[in-house]
Amino acid sequence: MFQLSKWKTIPILLIVLMGILFSIPNFLSADTRAKLPDFLPSSPMVLGLDLQGGSHLVLEVDSKKFKDDLLKQLVGDIRHVMRNTAKVRYSGLGKKSQDSVGITIKNPADVEKALKPLTALTKDNSAGGGLGNAMGFGGAQSADLYTIDVKGQKITFTLSKPGLNKKIGLAIEHILKILSDRINSLGTTEPSIQRQGVDRILVQVPGLQDPKRLKDLLGKTAKLNFQLQCDSQPTAAGQTPPLECEAVALQGEIKKQKQFKLKRALCDKLPGDADKDVVADCKLLPTEAEPMRVMWVKNTRSAIVGGQNLVDAQPGFDSRNGQPIVNFRFNTAGGLQFGELTRKNVGRQFAIILDNEVVSAPVIQTAILGGSGQISGNFTVTEAKDLAIVLRSGALPAELTIVEERTVGPSLGRDSVRAGFIASIIGLISILIFMIISYRLFGIFANIALLANLFLLVGILSALGATLTLPGIAGIVLTMGMAVDSNVLVFERIREEMAAKRGPLNAIEIGFEKALATILDANFTTFIAAVVLFGLGSGPIKGFAVTLGLGIITTVFTAFTFTRMVVAYWVAVKRPKSVPL
Repeated sequence: MFQLSKWKTIPILLIVLMGILFSIPNFLSADTRAKLPDFLPSSPMVLGLDLQGGSHLVLEVDSKKFKDDLLKQLVGDIRHVMRNTAKVRYSGLGKKSQDSVGITIKNPADVEKALKPLTALTKDNSAGGGLGNAMGFGGAQSADLYTIDVKGQKITFTLSKPGLNKKIGLAIEHILKILSDRINSLGTTEPSIQRQGVDRILVQVPGLQDPKRLKDLLGKTAKLNFQLQCDSQPTAAGQTPPLECEAVALQGEIKKQKQFKLKRALCDKLPGDADKDVVADCKLLPTEAEPMRVMWVKNTRSAIVGGQNLVDAQPGFDSRNGQPIVNFRFNTAGGLQFGELTRKNVGRQFAIILDNEVVSAPVIQTAILGGSGQISGNFTVTEAKDLAIVLRSGALPAELTIVEERTVGPSLGRDSVRAGFIASIIGLISILIFMIISYRLFGIFANIALLANLFLLVGILSALGATLTLPGIAGIVLTMGMAVDSNVLVFERIREEMAAKRGPLNAIEIGFEKALATILDANFTTFIAAVVLFGLGSGPIKGFAVTLGLGIITTVFTAFTFTRMVVAYWVAVKRPKSVPL
């Protein structure tokens, strides 16, 4: 007999009720949602970039700089191997082209001795050694990063394209995590950070209308160093270079490299001429607060503490003057190193350097043994917050350049929402009218199931925190058509059974049973298409696929549970002699 037990009815009603509860916040204002009791859902769907506006950036790894860093690291590794492992004499070690490094073994008899340890450098073992280890990549899988060519006493290392692409891929994986940490720290909702091609990253941040802040946040490599200042400075008496000399250096090198050494060809008199050791042991860096001012800092590794040992950085305010600052804290190893540096150099100035710019230059008043300190540099509150974010998230393993920038205004979002809402309402009303005209009472049953289906779909999207985009709205509209399509198949099958002179209860029961296979087949094939779209698509395509896939699930549920339940209760109450189709 065509009926449902209460043990089947209660779960169906509870599921539909949960869908309604989770969907209701989407139809309420923000003030009303804030007043809802804590036990009720209050989170609506998040609107995507195309609906609420925001910032869209495409970032690209600076491949040239990345290759330069790899080759510089290789030169250092070769020098270490030759001095400590092979222990043979060599000359001419250095970069020979944009993709190669060369070395000449002085004694022909030492070539074979040197070749074995040098060959090991061609492998990129990201689990240890080389640039990969410095960048923090994990995994023990090796790949040929370089090819090696031996001609007599000359040995040449050349970057291999597959190895370089893999190295860039590892860097991008690491960059994606760092960018995600930085953007999420801004408090934005549902940012989209995806890899595009070999060396590009797509970043979309809905609701963020300050693209400059986003660019500044993502563009910082955030390589932090603490280095001692040199005793002689360009600003000291008698050591200030002419303004035109400093301007030429700034225009010629700072904008490109963010660091430089003043060349004698640029000026007649350079700071440090009186003391040759200053020029040899120091390098000249610009200051962030005053771009035209430069500063000598120690160029020896013994005077450096790196930011890789930072474990936390938080914005705050200086208790002495109320200025925004950044408080930082090292891990145990970094704290010991920082404490030793400050203990040995009390009374001296040291420079806090971020991406080769001096952001602060305090005097070491006393040894800092607690592993913590602060960075001050005439920051605004926002600048201090953003600096703390990039320091917490860690340094990028490669520099990024912005190749595409787009800001979507909220007016476009409002127009899209309005157009999508109007289209949905027109589609819904049209379907409701059509079903009533075509199937009368059963059309009303189908319409009730359709509304339940929509509440379920919106409720699931809200509960999952899904991002609603314009293609997602299209998926909801498509779901409405698919939902009534399932009921149409059931009702037409019931009509066929009635035409075959079956009784009303038997016709209804057979109609639901026989239509099941057809509905499952049609929806299953569409679900496969949704899975493929989600797997291969990106951005808006994925939004459409998610909405479509969830819509298929709710459609099958309402067609064979909720509609059946409504019809079963009508049969139990009315005991009909015919089916009003």
